[in-house]
Amino acid sequence: MRILIATAQRSLVGGVEKYLQAVIPALLDRSHEIGLLYEERLDPSAERIDSTSAGLQTWCVAELGAMILDRVAEWRPDVVYSHGLHGPGCHVLESALLASYPNVLYAHNLDATCATGRKYYAFPEPQCCSRKLGAMCLVLHYPRRCGGLHPRTMWRRYRRHQQLNAQLTRYRAVLVASQYMHQEFLRNGVNPQQLHLAPLPCTDSILGDAAPVRRAPEGRILFVGRLTDLKGAAYLVRAIPKAAEKLGRPLTLTVAGDGPERAKLERLGRHRGVSVKFTGWVRTQKKLDLMRQADLLAVPSLWPEPFGLVGIEAGCLGLPAVAFAVGGISDWLIPGESGELAPSDPPTPDKLADAIVRSLADPAHHARLCLGAWKNAGRFKMEDHIARLEPILSAAIARSGLARELTFPVLG
Repeated sequence: MRILIATAQRSLVGGVEKYLQAVIPALLDRSHEIGLLYEERLDPSAERIDSTSAGLQTWCVAELGAMILDRVAEWRPDVVYSHGLHGPGCHVLESALLASYPNVLYAHNLDATCATGRKYYAFPEPQCCSRKLGAMCLVLHYPRRCGGLHPRTMWRRYRRHQQLNAQLTRYRAVLVASQYMHQEFLRNGVNPQQLHLAPLPCTDSILGDAAPVRRAPEGRILFVGRLTDLKGAAYLVRAIPKAAEKLGRPLTLTVAGDGPERAKLERLGRHRGVSVKFTGWVRTQKKLDLMRQADLLAVPSLWPEPFGLVGIEAGCLGLPAVAFAVGGISDWLIPGESGELAPSDPPTPDKLADAIVRSLADPAHHARLCLGAWKNAGRFKMEDHIARLEPILSAAIARSGLARELTFPVLG
């Protein structure tokens, strides 16, 4: 197949790009041709989703503008594998791609089912939203503090997210990563025959044949991710001293990531007396090194996380996790087996502290969690993901009437 991947970034920014960084070589290994359409200019200093050796045909929307559709047409893709476009004029580009080629969407976020994409009430207490996208979202926007306070911004976002929802029926297939996302998209109008559960795979090819050897826990906790309010890092910083007091020993926190909440988190850490180190953004190898050194990964997301790929990455190294029980996290975090879950009704630092204590108090239990995290990560193999993805892409082409005879190498 000649597959055009359409996405926002070529630079490695988050989970979407991490997935593409892994799936592109996997598809190339299966003899598919890959093209890459991306919106924002590449940061030359950043890690890329495609290796220089891959030699992909690429098109940047920010550089080519309206000419991009002609350039793509010259390449003649069989199918577009879309991962969400976000820039100015993206609705026009999405519509043009949908009109010209069979499209398959991997829905990495909640933009098509929520007026803000956050799926989260901030008032009167933090709470995940279960409402179907509709006019009531506008009514509740201010009372429940769903987003900002500017009415024009609220209306613009609502219209954009309504457009995304309306376009769902135009995709030949919609893929989601978790049971939560599957139910969410069903509730928001996606046909069951169109919707496919395709869990994200381990992305770094680091799952070995033998379980990693884990030493006795020393109280080193790791957070990896973008520093926004929804990621819950402030709850984690508040939970650390509470857990340390219950454990009767000090805990340290490493925060690998950056974002608008960083300065606030640094002040909070100093105020609470937390031993915390902020590394900023780290490249893949450094992230893996930090995971090998840590005793526990914290994923304290407050919003309904669509999946939480970082938990699988950590599990490949035998690193268990703690998290609030939100969204798709329970698809990979099994309480008492691969980590510990904290109740999220509502989420509080005390509940997260209790989950940390359960994970670290007993070295024997922690060792079992390490082994369980490694075993559980083995369920999310790239070869299984590709075996699920290929027939979906092929069926999309066949339904368009453009199909040619397609054969796939046998999975080994």
